[in-house]
Amino acid sequence: MGRGTIVKEFYTISDLAKEFDVTTRTIRFYEDQNLISPLREGTRRLFRARDRTRLKLILRGKRLGFTLAEISEIVVMYDAAPGEVGQLRLLISKIESRRAQLQQQMQDIEATLSDLSEVENRCRDRLSALGGA
Repeated sequence: MGRGTIVKEFYTISDLAKEFDVTTRTIRFYEDQNLISPLREGTRRLFRARDRTRLKLILRGKRLGFTLAEISEIVVMYDAAPGEVGQLRLLISKIESRRAQLQQQMQDIEATLSDLSEVENRCRDRLSALGGA
């Protein structure tokens, strides 16, 4: 945890929304997906440190481009055998796969940019030949 972060026993939905710069609706969505499970005190949600950590992992996974199903698989694995070791191995596998996918997309983008430049140059050359430059 960074400096200035206070470790609390419970967090409200507003606490987490503010800390992670997400809407309360987003947090409720992850709750509906059974990725986090706050305690209830009447209509009030009380999130434990475990839920906060899970939310942090979910948001990081989304930033990295993982699907919600992939994130769920990784997060849920922490509580099941083989636990954190299995979770880390799965995460590494997902990272390798995501990296390969992004590298392929980067190659595709570079090829498309090259094609666009080539077509643009031909159009400019033809426009000059027609005296329309």
